[in-house]
Formats: sequence, structure tokens, C-alpha cells
Amino acid sequence: MENILKSEMGFQPTQPMLPTLFTVDSKIQETHDTWSLFLNNSNGNSLQEFSPGQFNMLYAYGVGEVPISISGNCQNQNSLVHTIRNVGMVSNALCGLNQGDQVGVRGPFGTSWPMEKFKGKDVIIVSGGIGLAPLRPAVYHILNNRDDYNHVALAYGARAPEEILYPKQIMEWRSHLDLQVRVTVDSSDQKWHGQVGVVTTLIPRLNIDPDNAVALVCGPEVMIRFGVRELIKYGLDTDQIWVSMERNMKCGIGLCGHCQLGPDFICKDGAVYNYVKAERFFKTKEL
Repeated sequence: MENILKSEMGFQPTQPMLPTLFTVDSKIQETHDTWSLFLNNSNGNSLQEFSPGQFNMLYAYGVGEVPISISGNCQNQNSLVHTIRNVGMVSNALCGLNQGDQVGVRGPFGTSWPMEKFKGKDVIIVSGGIGLAPLRPAVYHILNNRDDYNHVALAYGARAPEEILYPKQIMEWRSHLDLQVRVTVDSSDQKWHGQVGVVTTLIPRLNIDPDNAVALVCGPEVMIRFGVRELIKYGLDTDQIWVSMERNMKCGIGLCGHCQLGPDFICKDGAVYNYVKAERFFKTKEL
């Protein structure tokens, strides 16, 4: 199969539309419908460097490709980590891969969380569901460079306790005394002893200086809308808020036009936007 893949995909990583062959090193089931794949370059070459918030196009042989955020530690450029929710034909094929299987990778693409701009600031990270995956590299970056940032708070919401992404890592993050971690679920059972409610209810409880803060927001569109609204009530201006707007991306380089949103191509002008620019997308119907 390796020769077939190399032939079909051209195996020319310098060509943005031609994937590079990667091998699945390991696989972790995160929730009932979500898996993380750990990939290494099958050719043994070093990976292209990626930044927090960027994404790759992952190609399942014989099925197709989808955009998936890079969810690993940018300090470890020897392996690619992608957390994938099984919601369609291609993601189903990717979630079904096992150790030793091969996958095509194009990227990294898109804009990133501007971590350099955040130095010296308080940082609020607001996420819902699988939206934590594109934000996890930003958390890694902050922990790897902790002296560059002031107070840091993570507010994360899931539909139910069993839907919480990276539960063991969230527990490890909570052990950091210099990192506030608050988690809530929309609904629970008697085994859950934490917060119940939507993620926006966590924002007023954060110990953050809104005048010297920035916020990173990623999750379902409705969560972004209400999350931004709550952050503004908390005291942040729109230019202090960044959002990730991954949607409808097909080529990754602004060629196909599938992700065009108004004047922008989300895959190359985003997917990370300052809310000053993204606000018009959320206010315009049918965009």
C-alpha cells in the first residue's frame, strides 16, 4: 500500500496540494466518538514546524481528506497529534486507522494564535467540546513559557462528564497552581460532583484582570457567540478576543472557494481571527 500511496499522492511535500505520507504510531480513544492519532513521517524527514492553532489536511486513502487541527505540543516537532471526532465518512475512516496504517498529510495551514502578542498579559481560554483540541497547543505553549504570561485561566465545557476531552490531562493541568482550570457540563448524573451549566457561566468566576487580558475562544458557533458576549460583559474589548472559525474547508490554500465567508477564505485568512475582524461574520445572516 505504501507504494500505491506514494504513486497516487506524488509524495512531494513541497507541493501544497500533494500530501506527504505519515504512519500512525499510536491511537488513543478520547470519548465514545473521538480519537487522537499520533503520526510520524514515513519518510523519516523532519516535520514542517507548526504553530498553535494551525491545521493539517488529513487524507484517508481511497476516501478523501478533511481539515483537522494540530492538537499536540509545538515543542515536540517529531510527532503530529490530531484529535478527530467521528462525524462523517472521512473522519470515520481516520478514526478507524490503527498502528502502522498510513495517512496523507498536507500542511500546516492557516493562521495561529498570536502567542507573541499575548506576552505579559492575563490569558483566558474558553472552549467547548472538541474545541479544546485547537486550543491545547496554546496551553502547551504557555506552560512551556510560563514566565512570559501573567494569570492564565481555562474555562471548558462539555455536554456530559463522559464527553470531557483529555480528562487525565485536565487533571494534570489542575495541579499547576499558576493555572486556573474550571470545567462544567451541560447535564450530569450522580457521579459528577463538578459544575453543571454552560461554559459561559464559568467566565465571571475567573480571577483575571480584564484590562490586561486576552481571550482565546474555540467551540461550536453558538458557544463562540455567547462566549464572546460574556467576555465583553466581563470587561474585555473585542480587540482583546481571538476566535477560531474552522468551517467548510476543503483545499487548505484558498483555491477551491468552499470555505469562502464574505471576502475571506477561512483556510488561509483564518481560521484564527481577532474578533474585531470576525465580528461581521457573526452578525451577517447566511454567511
